[in-house]
Amino acid sequence: MRTRLLPLLIVLMAAVLLALGVPLAVSTAAAQQQKVVVDRIDDTARFAALAQFVTDTPTTARPMRTDDRLETLRRELASYYGVYGIRAGVFYRNASSMANAPDDWVLPRTGEVREAFNEALLSRRSHDPAQVWPWQRTRLVVASPVIRDGDVVAVVVTDSPTGQLRSRTLRGWLLIGAGEIAAMLLAVGAALRLTGWVLRPVRVLDATTHAIASGRLKSRVAAAGGPPELRRLARSFNEMADNVEDVLEQQRAFVADASHQLRNPLAALLLRIELLALELPEGNEEIASVRTEGKRLAQVLDDLLDLALAEHAEADLMLTDIGRLATERVAAWAPAATAKGVRLTGDCPPVTGWADPITLSSALDAVIDNAVKFTPEGGTVEVSVAADGDLSTVVVTDSGPGLTDEELARVGDRFWRSGRHQNVKGSGLGLSISRALLAAGGGAIAYEHREHDGHDGHDGQRGLRVSVSVPRSGDFSRSSPRP
Repeated sequence: MRTRLLPLLIVLMAAVLLALGVPLAVSTAAAQQQKVVVDRIDDTARFAALAQFVTDTPTTARPMRTDDRLETLRRELASYYGVYGIRAGVFYRNASSMANAPDDWVLPRTGEVREAFNEALLSRRSHDPAQVWPWQRTRLVVASPVIRDGDVVAVVVTDSPTGQLRSRTLRGWLLIGAGEIAAMLLAVGAALRLTGWVLRPVRVLDATTHAIASGRLKSRVAAAGGPPELRRLARSFNEMADNVEDVLEQQRAFVADASHQLRNPLAALLLRIELLALELPEGNEEIASVRTEGKRLAQVLDDLLDLALAEHAEADLMLTDIGRLATERVAAWAPAATAKGVRLTGDCPPVTGWADPITLSSALDAVIDNAVKFTPEGGTVEVSVAADGDLSTVVVTDSGPGLTDEELARVGDRFWRSGRHQNVKGSGLGLSISRALLAAGGGAIAYEHREHDGHDGHDGQRGLRVSVSVPRSGDFSRSSPRP
């Protein structure tokens, strides 16, 4: 969630900074140019004041004075060009030169300079030239009319290079860019803190939910910061988990109590059945059937009690030699397999794992018992042990009739038995008990079709492959899958 929320916040903050930075950059460029334009307008106004009283032809009364004003204007223009490198000139209405610097600069027939000259002839000063951007190598033209007796007699024109203007604008933009980058870094830091503060309760809630879904029902959401709504959600979740655990505990207690309480009446009933059988003829089929059903009911009650205890039991894990334990169980079941005509083999190298030896032995007994029970005479049951990554696995493969895909999805459910195996002895709880006991220690049991190689004389998909896995590390809560 953080990887999705953080880019969204960064994009929004970047958009805000751009929305502020772009107008600021434009304003900075406009302010720099406006400053230059005002300076040029002041300069042209000063030159226009000098040129205002220069006549076309000196009068006889004041010839020296007129020449002095013209020479003064020319010296000012030359000095201005020499110091600033700005071309400047005073041009009559017919575009002829009164004074100009440099001397070879003349008024062009077209272009921006001519447009400014024509505008000044209309008695208007240049006040809003086009904006000059740092990447444009253009010049800045400002013109001012020379007015005498209310008429425009000449025009002062300045043609300025824009290198310094563009440099100042670029420096201003660099400062703005540095400020934007610094603000963006601060915004990213703030976004990281904000998303961490907001999502920390969500991460804790997600981890706790996963733990409860994996079977660790006592997990609860630890107190964490974050918005009030998420803290309230965490408290509500803990209350819900407490209620669910209470309900499940009541169900387990009910099953255990019911199983325990029914055993005494059932034992008394079986005893009365045995007493009644003494008064009936030997070999009575009805009494034999009643005995069988009574014993089956007693076995179901025992299995229910074992299941209730298994779901509530805490795992007593220790480092166990899985290969040695599997070898012992293969040896223990070898006589039963031989009696049925089934070949039971084991490939159990030394492999260690964290498990409760009693629990793992019971699970292997249930799996091997089913494999031998459902494998026909002449078939084989193979037991192998291997280590794969974080798990140590015992695989039991048989050559029995196998299960369909629908049956494979339900195997291990409580009281479930395939319709083809209803006449086989059992309550349908053995694998459920094994799964519950293994889950308490981070283990699991999985079922799949046997990999058929086509050389054992069977057609189609036959046999079942059952994998019993336990974690190789003691920290199974983080490293091992839970059913």
